[in-house]
Amino acid sequence: MYKLAFFVPTDDAETVKEAVFATGAGRIGDYEACCFQTSGTGQFRPLAGANPHIGKVDELERVEELKVELVCEDALIRQAVAALKKAHPYEEPAFDVWRLETFG
Repeated sequence: MYKLAFFVPTDDAETVKEAVFATGAGRIGDYEACCFQTSGTGQFRPLAGANPHIGKVDELERVEELKVELVCEDALIRQAVAALKKAHPYEEPAFDVWRLETFG
């Protein structure tokens, strides 16, 4: 089992979450589309050669974003990350993947 966390502009969050959930990620027992999200402000400065979705090259940008966290079965994690990258509006979406231990 893995935990996937990603940051996404608030206006794009539902589209990206649905793409990730469509892979089967976010399932816990008899529940699907399970996640936890927190709001915050992300910041970045696009460098020369970037094609930013938001902001301008060489200017610091701040964006209201959500951090979305969910679990994902081992067999689905690569598909989930690929779906995240495809649906995300940023050229370089920020995300983390952790392997989880099973207790029970």
